[in-house]
Amino acid sequence: MGQNKVEKITEELVTPIIESGNYELVDIEFKKEGPHRYLRVYVDKPGGITLDDCQGISEALSEKLDERDPIPENYFLEVSSPGIDRPLKKDKDFQKFKGELVELKLFEAINGQKLLEGQLMGLENNHIMLKINHSDTLQIPRDKIAITRLAIKF
Repeated sequence: MGQNKVEKITEELVTPIIESGNYELVDIEFKKEGPHRYLRVYVDKPGGITLDDCQGISEALSEKLDERDPIPENYFLEVSSPGIDRPLKKDKDFQKFKGELVELKLFEAINGQKLLEGQLMGLENNHIMLKINHSDTLQIPRDKIAITRLAIKF
């Protein structure tokens, strides 16, 4: 079964579980790494996700996946927090994290750079608004961006 189809079915199965616990579905990945396949579900909630939260979601989702059996091959199910370098994918993410420092990895270089860092100013007309150098604001089309993540500063 294709990666996108597995992710879509998983989203259908996990959404009622997530909604019943006031969680937020951040992302779903179905990937092959080495000889193994991994189905990863990233969740969050206000105040942060706990290990018990992840375990409860994992157990409930595992039961649903076993009932429907959409993945014919062996895989590992992982439910976890998106981490401090959380990816921003949904429109609401760009509103929620407006003003935060983000890192963008681009498919093609802009001004000689494929990695940009700046303050997220929002999403307008399918363009990420990114303030760099405390004054310049770039408008970068979403389809030119490989990934947008919260930046980590130590």
